[in-house]
Amino acid sequence: MAVDSVSPFRDATFRFCCSCLRTTSDIDVVSNLADTYGDSQISIAVNLQIVMSIAESQDLKGYCADVARRAKAASAKLATLAVAAKNQWLLESAKRLRQRRADLIAANDDDLAAAPGYGLTDAQTDRLRLTPERIDGIAVGLEEIAVLVDPIGEVIESSVRPNGLDISKVRVPLGVVFFIYESRPNVTADAAAICIKSGNAVILRGGKEAAHSSRAIIDILTEVASECEVPTDAVQLVNTTDREAVGHFLSLADLIDVAIPRGGEGLIRRVSSEATMPVIKHFNGNCHVYVDSAADCDMAEKIIVNSKCQRLGVCNTCESLLVHADIASECLPPVASALIERGVEIRGDERTCELVAEAKPATESDYSEEYLAPIISVKVVGSIEEAIEHINQYGSHHTDAIVTTELVAARRFVAGIDSAAVMVNASTRFNDGGQFGLGAEIGISTDKFHARGPCGLKELTSYKYVAYGDGHIRE
Repeated sequence: MAVDSVSPFRDATFRFCCSCLRTTSDIDVVSNLADTYGDSQISIAVNLQIVMSIAESQDLKGYCADVARRAKAASAKLATLAVAAKNQWLLESAKRLRQRRADLIAANDDDLAAAPGYGLTDAQTDRLRLTPERIDGIAVGLEEIAVLVDPIGEVIESSVRPNGLDISKVRVPLGVVFFIYESRPNVTADAAAICIKSGNAVILRGGKEAAHSSRAIIDILTEVASECEVPTDAVQLVNTTDREAVGHFLSLADLIDVAIPRGGEGLIRRVSSEATMPVIKHFNGNCHVYVDSAADCDMAEKIIVNSKCQRLGVCNTCESLLVHADIASECLPPVASALIERGVEIRGDERTCELVAEAKPATESDYSEEYLAPIISVKVVGSIEEAIEHINQYGSHHTDAIVTTELVAARRFVAGIDSAAVMVNASTRFNDGGQFGLGAEIGISTDKFHARGPCGLKELTSYKYVAYGDGHIRE
């Protein structure tokens, strides 16, 4: 906007449309006009503060697009980068993180100092904290990813057609990953490492609570990248806490290939709703353990206690317990006692309340609840079919387990349960990339397309067909 464009109308009253004000320089022009001609001569349609926020949003939109364009360019280089270069970056980054412990802890102290202002609980603050031991754990994680087999270039399957055409299905990177996650500094390094090893550029949007820690980690990873053959734009941390930035990134389907949200259900639903590119996700983790009529009660107690109590605030924690009616009077009281001893509240159906005096009556909503707290819903069922039906109706399709000594029952349960992972005589807590031998994971998906379950290196890849001929033409 130029002053000359309005000067012929200096004696009139003007109203400037918000959509005309694109940059901070436009704001300066409006301010100059107001100073020159006075408020009586110029009527500005909107409050200057609102106009400035509009101008800033235009700058924010441009910033997001620039980050995504640079990531896209970096992804093209990563797609052909030798595995030796990726592993060198991982190993040298691990070494540098250890060497710079003091810098990382100093940055983390800034985040910890601000934590009370963000209303973080003691548990959330603890997850935010970096110690020398935790920094070493981050470094070990990078070293473990370095020794994993590089999936890029893997021939998934191949065949030679009758006409001699040699066709292969070859694994390739997805391209650019937009990763939105909670305030845990270790996730910053884990996500960067798994993306680079799988040949993908990554745009990281972490929580504001870990902003200083995440920035310190990314600065080290980028520094090492500049010394290796890894493009420095392959790992970028979003430099604003403005929530609108997420929306801008989610609109860039031509530059970003997949979005992966990791956090609360509200965040994940927002990303799923706004994203113009595919999303790898799970909304919540209402995981079940079903104790079959042929279960070993001692085994059942160990599995249930571990599934529920080892860690309360994670997505593969058991939130619901089903017990077959034929074994309920034998198994349920000792299992409930073990849970109650560990501070877990029992919310049960009528039969459960008869067998467990401390149990509180469950409501319909309890059966679909992801508590992330010392609470568990319990129901006595009449058959394995009823258990399967209940889980498929109220569960989150994440992780569900059966405890049984009968192979027929186990196979029936495995076939009937519509979940990303089904456990037989094992804790739900095993649904984890590391426990499944995948190495690091970027998240767990309950979707059915592309990726399901723990998402490791291979889940961050796609494939293309490559056909080798010898002058072949189609008749």
